[in-house]
Order: sequence, then C-alpha cells, then structure tokens
Amino acid sequence: MLASASPEGTAHHPPRVARPQPLPRIATGPALPAPDRVAEFWAEAARTGTPLVGPDPQGDPDHAAVTFLWRGTPATRAVQVLPNKLVDPRAPDANSMEHLPGTDVWHWTLRLRRDWYGTYEFCVDEGDGPAPDDDGYASWLRTRRHPDPLNSRTLPGRWGGPGVSCARLPGAPRDAGWEPRPGVPRGTVTTHDVPSRHLGGARRVRLYRPPHTAPDAALPVLVLLDGEHWQPRLGLAHLLDNLVADGRIPPVAALLPESVDATTRWRELTCRPEFVAFLDEELLPWAAGRLPLTADPARTVVAGQSLGGLTAAYAALTAPHRFGNVLSQSGSFWWPVGPDAEWFTARLAATPRRPVRFRLSSGAQEWVALPAARRLRDALAAAGYDDATYHEFNGGHDYLCWRDELADGLVELLGAGSRIGAGPSA
Repeated sequence: MLASASPEGTAHHPPRVARPQPLPRIATGPALPAPDRVAEFWAEAARTGTPLVGPDPQGDPDHAAVTFLWRGTPATRAVQVLPNKLVDPRAPDANSMEHLPGTDVWHWTLRLRRDWYGTYEFCVDEGDGPAPDDDGYASWLRTRRHPDPLNSRTLPGRWGGPGVSCARLPGAPRDAGWEPRPGVPRGTVTTHDVPSRHLGGARRVRLYRPPHTAPDAALPVLVLLDGEHWQPRLGLAHLLDNLVADGRIPPVAALLPESVDATTRWRELTCRPEFVAFLDEELLPWAAGRLPLTADPARTVVAGQSLGGLTAAYAALTAPHRFGNVLSQSGSFWWPVGPDAEWFTARLAATPRRPVRFRLSSGAQEWVALPAARRLRDALAAAGYDDATYHEFNGGHDYLCWRDELADGLVELLGAGSRIGAGPSA
C-alpha cells in the first residue's frame, strides 16, 4: 500500500517565489487619442472589443502588442490590470495602468506571444479607500475587482464570485465547443447527495448520462473533481454532448463530486486516502447502481485541476485497479508534507510502475508550479511510464485554458485512437 500523506505541517499555499522574468511590458501601444478625440477612441474600442491587439513593435510575427484599457472617472486614482499569472503579486507596480493626461483613458501594454490566452480583471481605486501610501492600500486595492466592460467574453468566477473577462490572441487555441449546438442530442444531468462513511457525511455529486445510452452498454467513466464549478457554471454537459455527437469520444458517463468550500478542498484534495476511498468504494459503486458503467480501469478517467490535478494523480497511483487514466491540469505537484517538498513525485518515483496512463498539462506562465510539473514529467519517464504525455499551453492557472485542455485530454484518453476507444466493451 502506498504511503499516505499527512496534513500535519503542510502548506496551504504555493511557494512564495518571485516571477523569474519581468513582465514584457512595452511603451509602444495603440495610437492613443488627443483630448478632443477621446469619444471616437472609446467608440472604436467598443466596436472592436478589448484588449486591443496590434503588431509587435520588434516586427516578430509570432508576437503582438496587447493593450488593456479602462475608462476612468474624475475620481479614479489608480487602476491595476490582473491577467492570470502574467503579474506577480510581489510587484504590484508592474501592472499599474498609466493615465493619459487630459483624458479618461487608462492603458497598459504587454508584448505577448500570439498564442497566449487567459482571463483578467481590473482593480480600480475610485477614491473611496485608504490613501495610496497607507500600509494596507495594496491589499485593499486587490479587493476592488471588475470585469472589462468593453469585453463581452466572460467566465463565471470561482466559488460564486464575479465573472472574469476572457482574452484570446489570434494564435491561441479556438474554443473547444462549450456552447450548446442546435440539433445535438443532449445528455441529462442530475444532482444527488451521496452518503459517505469515509468523508463523514453526504457529498453532493452531479451525474451526467449521455444521450441514447443502450441498456446493455458498459459506459466509460469520467470522474471530474470540483464538480460544483464544472457543472452547471461552466456547462461541462454541453462539451460532452458535442464531443460525443462529433464522434471524438464515445458516450461517457461523468461523475462530478463537489469540493464544498475552500477549507474542505484543502483538507481533502491533498493526497488523502479517505478521499480516494470515497471515489473508489462509495461513489463509483453508487453510480453503477444507476447507470451501466464499466468496471475496467483502462476505460475510467480521473481528472482535476490544481489540487484536483494532484489528487487525480494520487488516486490512480493508489487505486490503479479502478483508475487507469489520469487527466491532470496544472497539478499542484509542488505540494509538500512537512519538509518533504513535491511529496507526490517522490512517492511515484519510489513506487513500482502502475498500469496507469498519465496526461499532464500546465501553463507556461505558471512560474511557481511549472518547475514541479516538469520534474514530475521527468519522474514519470524515469519510472517507465512511456505512454505518459505532457503539454504546456501559453496561459496561466486558468479555467479558460483548462476548458480547452480538458477537451483535448478527453479526446486523447477516450477517443478512437486511445486504449479506451479500442478496448473491450465491458
């Protein structure tokens, strides 16, 4: 039995590491307006949408100048822009927007590779808080968050918070098909409270049943953590409907257990054997009593992001008899137990190879977590996981990126060319 982690002495935040490279901020942005042309400038920005994307000042076709805009008021004292993982909380001045004198235009321009995509917010000081030189000013300003009013593309915020704005540069992956499409058969989603002895009480779970399920079919299974955000807030069911309709994956059942709240999530999604026992011994048998599910681990995927990505990998390593495929996105593999940093990677290296396929992805802008993810990639190769795959996308710790990566991972692990698509039917 693989040794379990202990929560004693563990960190509840990633390592405090400064961004290794400064932000690629540049002074050259769009042609900013003269005071008598401001109204025309804002009308054009509203027509095109923001952020504005222009040519790279260095002439590199693989890069672009990306300008974020905020329309201030006479009371506006400061504006900061927070694109996911492009800014370092240790250096708040680096993401402070500049005010164009004599206008209501606040602006901030970065030089980014043209395949970047991510979410962002603005923090706006409208003169109703502490003085900028007060000790608590920076923390206060980070609470004054707003989406971009000139950008209609948003994602729901986590834990019921406000929505965040979305940006995709021209070379970024296109949206993977998360909107419902006319004529596509729709699966059903039901919500249940599943009793759990291992977790000490019932856990709310959403159950997705694909359309047109044959009574004697043994469905592949997706267990996706943080279910309260993936469905209904992000609409996972629409993605599964579309992937099945396009023939990219077979009909699949999905189980989405909720994380309850941030405190419970930190307690349970940190390599805890009782949580894996809930998934293996309680959740899957409960679902098998309601749907015709496969018992084949090679046709079962456990997936998660951040701490969920860490837990998905731990679940397969400790219960390979049930979870034969891991889809881990931006996994928190930095996570330590006491002084033992990157605890999971060390345990994997010390454990005989399991019959598990790993599909890992991380954001190239995740400067804190990325080194640990790369070390896990190398540990998997050294341990003989020759079919493990690893991908870096040009984004951050971000549900906008994870949505696309989830779709790609499901196709890789469940599609016709995978073990699952080619495997037995029961």
